[in-house]
Amino acid sequence: MIAPTKPDLVTVNIDGKEIAVPKGTNVIEAARLVGVDVPHYCYHPKLTVVGNCRMCLVEMGMPAVDPATKAPVMDPATGKQKINWIPRPQIGCGTTASPGLHIRTQTPQIKDCREGVMEFLLINHPLDCPICDQAGECKLQEQATGYGRGYSRFIEQKNVKPKRTQLGPRVTLDDERCILCSRCIRFSKEVAKDDVLGFIDRGSHSTLTCYPGKQLANNYSLNTVDICPVGALTSTDFRFKMRVWFLKQTNSIDTESSVGANTVVWSREGQIYRITPRQNDEVNDTWMADSGRELYKQVRAADRLTVIKVGNLDSTLDMAVKAAGEIFKASAGAIAVVGSGRNSVEEQFLTKKLAEALKASTQLVSRAGTGDKILVSADRNPNTRGALVTGLISALPTQQLTGLAAAIDAGQIKTVVSIGEDLTAAGLTAAQLAKISIVYLGTHVNATSTAAKVVLPTYTVFEKSGTFVNQQFRIQKFAKAVPAPAGATDDLVILAKLATATGATVPTADLAAVWKTIAAEIPALGTISFNNLPDTGLLLDQTPWATLPFVEGETLHFKPAASAETRS
Repeated sequence: MIAPTKPDLVTVNIDGKEIAVPKGTNVIEAARLVGVDVPHYCYHPKLTVVGNCRMCLVEMGMPAVDPATKAPVMDPATGKQKINWIPRPQIGCGTTASPGLHIRTQTPQIKDCREGVMEFLLINHPLDCPICDQAGECKLQEQATGYGRGYSRFIEQKNVKPKRTQLGPRVTLDDERCILCSRCIRFSKEVAKDDVLGFIDRGSHSTLTCYPGKQLANNYSLNTVDICPVGALTSTDFRFKMRVWFLKQTNSIDTESSVGANTVVWSREGQIYRITPRQNDEVNDTWMADSGRELYKQVRAADRLTVIKVGNLDSTLDMAVKAAGEIFKASAGAIAVVGSGRNSVEEQFLTKKLAEALKASTQLVSRAGTGDKILVSADRNPNTRGALVTGLISALPTQQLTGLAAAIDAGQIKTVVSIGEDLTAAGLTAAQLAKISIVYLGTHVNATSTAAKVVLPTYTVFEKSGTFVNQQFRIQKFAKAVPAPAGATDDLVILAKLATATGATVPTADLAAVWKTIAAEIPALGTISFNNLPDTGLLLDQTPWATLPFVEGETLHFKPAASAETRS
């Protein structure tokens, strides 16, 4: 392993506190390290610096030296080197740390500057905080309280701007609230590579709009809502649905592809209202695709499976497991297990145990699409690598189960256990399904569940906890956000019961117990437990699979930023 290079540290002084930071660190970030808040709007650690808002003004100085001799000039009153302070305030976002830099953020001059900036920003801002969707997350509201005058001197009529403007299919603009920070413009241009936003008109009449004939319709448009510091940009889907302070936040993973973008699921009383990105500089910075934000709608979809079935009759879990056991016994030696790249590491491990107990062949279904070279990869399974690490499969999966189809036609396979996979989508015909007995574990109705002899409804990713291994071979965990509907059962419980019904010895369906067995049997995961996994995940040794071409043409051009503090 190559040791990371040590950064070139420089010492800066912020409000009398000295701190060593990497050379080039932004002053706002340096101040944060010593617990000093430098208010700002236009600055974002993942975007270029423009210095629009002027809210981050600070006093700045450098140690004085004699111009001729370069010797330090000492202050006789203190006995320390004199500091030459720049007469006018400077923007913190546009200044980087250099040796000896001195910053003051709490002087009367800076206080007056902040109050002046806040006054200008609020001149035309509507007084609609009680009905604004940004309430509870609004930097303008927070900083008006913390840094504003506390009263208004404005007696003229406010300038009226467009309201409820649809910038695209997912983003609504209230231009009266916009403070012209340009975060959304820079994100669209620099990250999404879709330069469609800009300002028009001048002064108090400046408004945000799309270029003629264009829309903010890219698959990353809702990130502009996340980074908008005020209530100007709102999610059309989430708009007026729920106050954010009522919502519970749960860490999760975007399951639409193998990138494994880190997310936060926002829920209340068992219902999910929105999904937003969670910062992980090693995976997704602070961004995620819009398509991943809509995955929560599968939880309450009309085709959700909630009834255990044996044949055409409703059943209980124990009776269904018993029926599955009888099917396994009747077709011993002619069973196949179709696992899923959407299952967690823990579920794939128990799937492997079940397959071993049944002496069954195991397969995985590949899902391939066109990667966008940002945060949606060509491999649309979130845990293909997990199946390799756990040993559920030893080779790359295919999109079509041609081998299984041929074995069914030849009479070599009598029973198939399908875990969340629609076999018809993977190439099997209705006639082939009719030749076999199917035990189906899954969340939603499909042709395979309809043809199955035993149907066992399971949990979605939002209703359970576990881990995925992403395209970097980084193992990351997700947590249960909402309870599952009545009738559904945890995948781990079902897999453990099915394996036990075949006479196998498996760990109880508890994450801690499963991980104890995983760590004992899989060397690559030997030092890991679910509880000790950091929120940013852990990189595994990918050497055994480094040369595998997981999906043709899969190359991610997006490179997460090397440095950044928490999202502001």
